[in-house]
Amino acid sequence: MAQKQYTVTGMSCEHCAASIKEEVSEVPGVREVVVDLAANAVTVHGTDLDDERLRAAIVEAGYGVDDPVAA
Repeated sequence: MAQKQYTVTGMSCEHCAASIKEEVSEVPGVREVVVDLAANAVTVHGTDLDDERLRAAIVEAGYGVDDPVAA
C-alpha cells in the first residue's frame, strides 16, 4: 500500500480535519486518511494514489497544501 503525506495550511479545528478527511476519502484508490491537526499533516494510504487529485481534494475542502512530505 502506498502512502503520501502533506502539510496543510489553514487547518485549525476538528471541523477542518473532518472536511479534509471527507474530500480526500473520495479520491480513487484512497483506503485511509489520517489527519493530524496538531502537526497540520494529512497522511493518505491507498493504491495508485494520484498526487494531483489528492492536492486538489485538499484545496476543494478549502485549505492550502504544501509539497508532499517524503514518506
